[in-house]
Order: sequence, then C-alpha cells, then structure tokens
Amino acid sequence: MPHSFSADSDAPVDTVWALVARPSRWPEWAPHVRGAWGLGFPEIEAGRCGAARLLWIVPVPASISAKTPGRSWTWRVGPMTLDHLVEPRGTGSRITMTMSAPGPLDAVLGVTYGPVVRTLVRRLARVAGER
Repeated sequence: MPHSFSADSDAPVDTVWALVARPSRWPEWAPHVRGAWGLGFPEIEAGRCGAARLLWIVPVPASISAKTPGRSWTWRVGPMTLDHLVEPRGTGSRITMTMSAPGPLDAVLGVTYGPVVRTLVRRLARVAGER
C-alpha cells in the first residue's frame, strides 16, 4: 500500500518545482541526497537512468519513469518508487510525495523511511517558502 505525505507551502508551484525537479537543488531540502547524475539536466527527464548519491558516498541506481513538466514526476530508487506532485493551492502550493515498494518491503519502508519522507516534504515546503 503506498504511503503519501503532504505539506502546504506559501511558495508558488514554479518555486517548488525548481527545487524538486532539479537534482542540483536537492541538497537544499534533502541533506542526505548529495547529488545525482544521468537523470537529466537541469531538470530530471522521463526515461533517464542514472544514480543518486546518498549520504555523501553511496550511489543508488535510479531511473525517471514519468514526468508532467511543472507538476509531477516519478522515479525508482533502488527497490522504491517515489512520486513527487506539486499542485497549486491558493497563492501557494501543496507538495505530496508517495512512496511504494514491492511486497513486504513496502511495510518496512513505510515504518523506516516514511518518517524521513514526511520530514523532507515539510522541509521542502519551508525551504520553498523562504525563497
């Protein structure tokens, strides 16, 4: 069962999108992601395969499976699928990340990485609002 986490931001969609869709900007709101390569530049591109660097040293295989420019994108990182959605909400935006994984790994990720994703969504909303 997918696990979704949302947060509202005072920032407009374009500001949030620039943070969430550009790998060079990920460390601004996801400090454990220290970069990525092969996923597109300056924004992620559907169909691209590469890796994300976690915790400064660990490269994790990643592929971008879908993208609706300015609105949403999906990637597979290791065994996990993570959807990113940015929607207008008044003069600001709502950010939603939904993660899932196959079989029993889904429940394990929900318990272990779910709290991290919840924190990241909130941090992204805050960082975008400060821009």
